[in-house]
Amino acid sequence: MSDLELPYAYGNPPLTAVLRSTPEDFQVEEILGYDADGEGEHALLWVEKRGANTDWVARELAKFAGIPPLNVGYAGLKDRHAVTRQTFSVQLAGKPDPDWSTFAAEGVKVLAATRHSRKLKRGALRGNRFVLVLRQVDGDRAVADQILKQIAQRGVPNYFGEQRFGREGGNVAQARAMFAGRRVDRDKRHFLLSAARSHIFNAVLAARVERDAWDSPMEGEIWSLAGSRSWFGPEPFDATLSQRLATGDIHPSGPLWGRGETPAQGEVASLENAVAADNADLADGLVAAKMDQERRALRMIPLNLSWRWLEDGALELSFELAAGAYATTVVRELAVTG
Repeated sequence: MSDLELPYAYGNPPLTAVLRSTPEDFQVEEILGYDADGEGEHALLWVEKRGANTDWVARELAKFAGIPPLNVGYAGLKDRHAVTRQTFSVQLAGKPDPDWSTFAAEGVKVLAATRHSRKLKRGALRGNRFVLVLRQVDGDRAVADQILKQIAQRGVPNYFGEQRFGREGGNVAQARAMFAGRRVDRDKRHFLLSAARSHIFNAVLAARVERDAWDSPMEGEIWSLAGSRSWFGPEPFDATLSQRLATGDIHPSGPLWGRGETPAQGEVASLENAVAADNADLADGLVAAKMDQERRALRMIPLNLSWRWLEDGALELSFELAAGAYATTVVRELAVTG
């Protein structure tokens, strides 16, 4: 199911627009959620990159520091066609800090460097801050403003974005081929397993959006704790859960498929098992790959969402998302972009 086929929470988007006409129109800033120790064998670098791949930047930093690439860490991959600011750790055991101001990779600047005691691990991230500009905007601004107000209060379906599925969604087809016996290298295998899980999750979420139950409970619900990978349930939906749902402390959740039964019960379990059966090759492949059942929130609420119409008719959006959420998933409810 492609991004354009996924159902919308607020009806068809009222706008058409161009996103990423320049890298500066898609700005991302990591929110680590903690500060550097100030001492240790790792240099924690605050890096700005423009039009550069995160893994390539990591290799260039390793080359500059004279260390193996495995000794460079980062919390998450960031869009190439963007201006991003993110943290890298560079292990300098027994070595002095190089002069980071002379680091000269194209499109990359080291903005700050501090010592730290630990390597930065993938996923060690609280969230990301975005400033996006939509250009060549056409459509109903008044409706767009109303949808943005609803998004600020209610959130959006927490679909995995197109980036997870590769060019023209090809990662899912490749995952099917891998599960059917095609050999792939270890790094590619990781991406294909993620794409398979994401496809099943998006299909479950799409079915719940069609029922208008992506941000409200169904029978047998499993609840995801906001800002956490923890979940609980099922349990009777009472006033306390209703209040926590209304304030964004908890969200309904969907499956990241793997071994074992879904922990959901009732209507939710029936829906999730039906979607898994419709994608039996992916579900069975994930089980054979020894992936475990996990959960992901069905809803995401952008924090500090604000917007303004620029003099040239462009629309600027600013918001924060928890780690693992996609800015393009927010934008898709507002505009069909090219």
